Amino acid sequence: MTRIIAGELGGRRVAVPPKGTRPTTDRVREAVFSRLEHAGALRGARVLDLFAGSGALAFEALSRGAADAVLVEAAATAARVAQSNVAELRLQARARVVKERVLPFLTRSQERWDLVLLDPPYDIARADLAGVLEALAPRVAPDGTVVLEWAARAGDAPWPTGLTATGAKAYGETAVHYAEATRAPGERTGSVDA
Repeated sequence: MTRIIAGELGGRRVAVPPKGTRPTTDRVREAVFSRLEHAGALRGARVLDLFAGSGALAFEALSRGAADAVLVEAAATAARVAQSNVAELRLQARARVVKERVLPFLTRSQERWDLVLLDPPYDIARADLAGVLEALAPRVAPDGTVVLEWAARAGDAPWPTGLTATGAKAYGETAVHYAEATRAPGERTGSVDA
């Protein structure tokens, strides 16, 4: 079990799969979400949680004011646990679990997200992660934020064109990398004129 740290669901328990996942520690989650709150990246955000596992990262975002979340997880057991957590937390109207591999999901998706959380297996090949990030870049809304949790020993994140590194911090064996979507020349932000 892990707990949601803060917000409307603070203190609620989240079940984790019995094996095959590596839940983000409370210390790392607290640091990540404090930074995201300070940057104003959570309130009303559309969230994409890739390699979602139990969904704890998405649930923390929803608890702290994100509008909705899509959780993508390929492992059947982990996807079932995430779906069970959605029901237990009564988030069916705000959270959707997709049992699919991340790259095919990104390739077929036409949606855009304000905040993307990635927690891939630490042993993912650098080229495979680079391919995921390449497919992700056009799916991030202008000025959107991407957070990647990866092995500290892996070095810098392989950010593609369209995502610009904004920082990184190591927590023991874990490193958290941050990037923002780069707005294309002439691309506007904000609401569409009526």
